[in-house]
Amino acid sequence: MSWHPQYRSSKFRHVYGKAASKEKCYDCVPITRNVHDNHFCAVNPHFIAVVTECAGGGAFLVIPIHQTGKLDPHYPKICGHKGNVLDIKWNPFNDFVIASCSEDATVKIWDVPRHLLTRNITSPKKELLGHVRRVGLIEWHPTANNILFSSGYDYKIMIWNLDTKDAVISNPVKILEAHKDVVLSMSFNTDGSLLATACRDRKIRLIDPRAGTVLQEASYKSHRVNKVLFLGNMKKLFSTGTSRWNNRQIALWDQNDLSVPLLEEDLDGSSGLLFPFYDSDTHMLYVVGKGDGNIRYYEISPEKPYLNYLMEYRSPLPQKGIGMMPKRGLEVSACEIFRFYKLIPTKSLIEPISMIVPRRSESYQEDIYPLTTGAQPALTAQEWLNGVNKGPVLVSLRPGSGAANSLPQFLEPEPLMKTTDLSQHQGRGGRMPLEDMQKPSEIEDSRKQWKVEQKLPKNEQVCLSNGFDIFECPPPKTENELLQMFYRQQEEIRRLRELVNQRDVQIKQLELELRNLCTDTGRY
Repeated sequence: MSWHPQYRSSKFRHVYGKAASKEKCYDCVPITRNVHDNHFCAVNPHFIAVVTECAGGGAFLVIPIHQTGKLDPHYPKICGHKGNVLDIKWNPFNDFVIASCSEDATVKIWDVPRHLLTRNITSPKKELLGHVRRVGLIEWHPTANNILFSSGYDYKIMIWNLDTKDAVISNPVKILEAHKDVVLSMSFNTDGSLLATACRDRKIRLIDPRAGTVLQEASYKSHRVNKVLFLGNMKKLFSTGTSRWNNRQIALWDQNDLSVPLLEEDLDGSSGLLFPFYDSDTHMLYVVGKGDGNIRYYEISPEKPYLNYLMEYRSPLPQKGIGMMPKRGLEVSACEIFRFYKLIPTKSLIEPISMIVPRRSESYQEDIYPLTTGAQPALTAQEWLNGVNKGPVLVSLRPGSGAANSLPQFLEPEPLMKTTDLSQHQGRGGRMPLEDMQKPSEIEDSRKQWKVEQKLPKNEQVCLSNGFDIFECPPPKTENELLQMFYRQQEEIRRLRELVNQRDVQIKQLELELRNLCTDTGRY
């Protein structure tokens, strides 16, 4: 029998939640009192959008992310719906476009001005008319541009192509009619080729959205599902719901076999819904309870026990909804790996909560920030509709670095990355953002780097120093900035020395091989 240590080695074992100070919260926000089970909040690096309480029709607020403190009671709203707004989602590839759905059976697409709102916005950029009953859920496609999914109380999921000039679209490109009751949750896999849904009939379905066929269906009696989530490239699904005894419950499923869950665990006896969030970069799973102030977080592993409990953030203030900041909007200098925006209607407050890895160094921590999903689409809408699948375009969160190539998931050959940062080549060369890939040797890294440098045109070779353009980066003004710059230079010098040592070892190996070859030819 193999022995397993009691404690696991993990860099995220000591992650803790830190609530923002009162000055960095959003106060006097009239948060909706609607009882619909949704997040009611959407966040991107520029804006925070929140569904608001209003008389007559539905509306939501769009607040600049840095405009914290008390909100003006006459702050302009986006109010074009005739019924309550049930869901809002930012376009992942355009921070100034947001979609909303409502009880008036419509989906509307809005353009948000780059400057502050000065008046109410009532006319949408596009209006999608297809559902005959209220629309409860919307989801943007994760890799294809301008593809939107909507789910209504008519039990239908509609796929919309927004790449048209028409202001009113009444014909969706595809209608999925696989459900016999209301769809409670939708989730895509990494490249958007599969859709997982949770339905009020207690079944989880795995659907090919372009073909409209159900690939897998789970009808496990003892787990009444509410929310379902794809766990990145782990080929697993995570669901939250209730047990037969009405305890809040979580379950883990194999994507290829939904007959029985891999893991099933009761959490507590509260009645509020559980919202799951997954970070595929750190393999951390967050479970947020509606109606309580708790955020539980776990680490996902490919082998048993699959789900490793880390800690729980507790707060006496209950949350009605929750928003999540994309990874590109995080503060990497503070080692922040996730950020929630907690809606507290009892205090009319939106409170940011940062999940932080405790580190002493203030420099960029490359090990906790792998390449992550960027803001560039990998496909056009028509390409995806024609059957093309592509993984997301990846970017580095290192300050000053640009976008990396989109790396296809689960492929062995790796395209050379187009970058000019020497430290990135040495630290990231030959690395794919997959869980099960091994790191290649450092000598191969240096060879790949040399090939990339040879292929780059002269006009693309920008002078970078540890991720910063030395011609654009201003000189340090404070002692702290000076120290940070000093540490970055020290780190770069150390990496360059390692690279020189690797080259020396490589030269000696080649000399030895050449000498052996000459000796062998001399014998014959």
